[in-house]
Amino acid sequence: MGEMTVTPMEGRGPAASSPATEKPDRPAAVRRAVRRLRTPKRPRLWFEIVLIGLSYWVYSLIRNAVPEQRAEALRHADWIWRVEHDLGMAFEQSVNHAINKVTWLIVGMNYYYATLHFVVTLGVLVWLFKWHPGRYAAARLALFATTGAALLGYYLYPLAPPRLMANTHFIDTVLVHETWGSMASGNLKHVSNQYAAMPSMHIGWSTWAGLTIIALAKTPWAKILGALYPMATLTVIVATANHFWLDAVGGLICLAFGYGVASLWYGKPPYALPRLITSPGKGSRLRAVGATQAARASR
Repeated sequence: MGEMTVTPMEGRGPAASSPATEKPDRPAAVRRAVRRLRTPKRPRLWFEIVLIGLSYWVYSLIRNAVPEQRAEALRHADWIWRVEHDLGMAFEQSVNHAINKVTWLIVGMNYYYATLHFVVTLGVLVWLFKWHPGRYAAARLALFATTGAALLGYYLYPLAPPRLMANTHFIDTVLVHETWGSMASGNLKHVSNQYAAMPSMHIGWSTWAGLTIIALAKTPWAKILGALYPMATLTVIVATANHFWLDAVGGLICLAFGYGVASLWYGKPPYALPRLITSPGKGSRLRAVGATQAARASR
């Protein structure tokens, strides 16, 4: 019999798993993507300019596209006025008439109402962008969520401002003093929804700006101005007969919602986040340098 030659089976171990056959860990990938989205990043100037401009255009478009349900809005205004009387806090007409007698003051308030909530809000956003980039995105989200909640309020609860109510003798200060700039009276009223008074975004935005300044400003006088700003805005919206004080309460409720959304998304209130953003690579280099210096010092 011939000899049998046994050839070893080389290279025939267990079959290696092919990368193509491995299933990607999709839940982990989704978690990583969400974590990246929820991590504050350094804001980009061009993106923020486009985003804020586009957002305000959409806000104005939606706000003014809400049906102007005049009869329902006036019924709601009558109801609000009765409730304030029942509470013993129907002071808007007295303030409106008293301040209207001081021409220079009411004219200044008309211009304040027409412009300052834009100017101050944008100014605070620029300040956050420049000096508090780590808190900017969360504070901006709080502002955007506040405004989104307000749009829902305009749709669900059309409300006439006091100056449009019949038989209440409120004074439309823009018409009386022929003040330029208000979208609520005069010729510009035809391009603005007249029955979107609840909630008051003058109060929502001014309180957002005031709280931001109080929380982050270093100088006491700036903190004082931050506290006074929403209170001055409340006086203005009442004196010009553009809002009831209960509209201001609605604005504060929307703002609380906005801060809640931002805090849930980022895990902390906007002002509790770090002021600056350090990229991971830079942070690693700084830690390595610190460790090296500590090692040399211990020798």
